[in-house]
Amino acid sequence: MSFPPAFRAVLSPCIGVCSLGADGICDGCHRTVAEIARWSQMSDDERLHLMETVLPAREALRA
Repeated sequence: MSFPPAFRAVLSPCIGVCSLGADGICDGCHRTVAEIARWSQMSDDERLHLMETVLPAREALRA
């Protein structure tokens, strides 16, 4: 008996503060325009990597 792959919904980091800073990164979610545009086509693994690694690091650099 085989089971389908586990589904992991990774919600968007968007918080409704959609404003790009001079560095090209959104002031609300810390994504680039390319990342925002590609979000719906990213795999769960790509989204999780952004959410857990890339975005927190960007936020820390901007603080």
